[in-house]
Amino acid sequence: MTDPPMDRLRVLLVDDHAMVRSGFAMVLSVEDDIEVVGEAADGLEAIEQARATRPDVVLMDVQMPRMDGIEATGHLVADDLGHVVIVTTFDRDDYLFDALRAGASGFLLKNAGPEQLLDAVRAAGRGHALLAPEVTRRVIGRMAGKDDDRGDRVERPEPEALRHLTAREREVLVLLGRGLSNAEIAAELVLGEATVKTHVSNVLAKLHLRDRVQAVIYAYEAGLILPAED
Repeated sequence: MTDPPMDRLRVLLVDDHAMVRSGFAMVLSVEDDIEVVGEAADGLEAIEQARATRPDVVLMDVQMPRMDGIEATGHLVADDLGHVVIVTTFDRDDYLFDALRAGASGFLLKNAGPEQLLDAVRAAGRGHALLAPEVTRRVIGRMAGKDDDRGDRVERPEPEALRHLTAREREVLVLLGRGLSNAEIAAELVLGEATVKTHVSNVLAKLHLRDRVQAVIYAYEAGLILPAED
């Protein structure tokens, strides 16, 4: 018998319902490139398990005893203990925004299909980010703080860090903010995908951003693009 491939994504499942964890495990375990390395029933146990198993990706519930998923996400991200994808039945803005601010790399509802779950795990494991399409626009509008308490548009000064970007990197950031993939950015700017990938990496590094979700938020907060009107 040959050894399992070394490039499998290691996944930790965190949910206070054993049946939910079992369901996720069934979906993930049949994939050749994914290995479930542990389970936890609350945030405190998640941190312990993450330190012991060193997962690439943590699928994290929100409402749990002892420590909820939002607080646990903050600890895991701060200690570089894996990329966190929030998976919850609660389609609530406050959970979503708090999770992303805590450092989550993705957000899915528990009614998402198996393919969406697998896409989220693989995207997070590769250092990318994934949001359910139905919540992406809410993330951008709310987290960018586009309106004040009276609903008026808020103008913000351009961040100093933007001066470190080249003109091309600035163009790439704008297109990232619009949600374009590397292939779409390449087509828009008539560049090779490898070149675009380099520009994206440079943007993230220069602006100290963790992933593409953070780049989207940054582009809006910097005023480079404005959220579309309803």
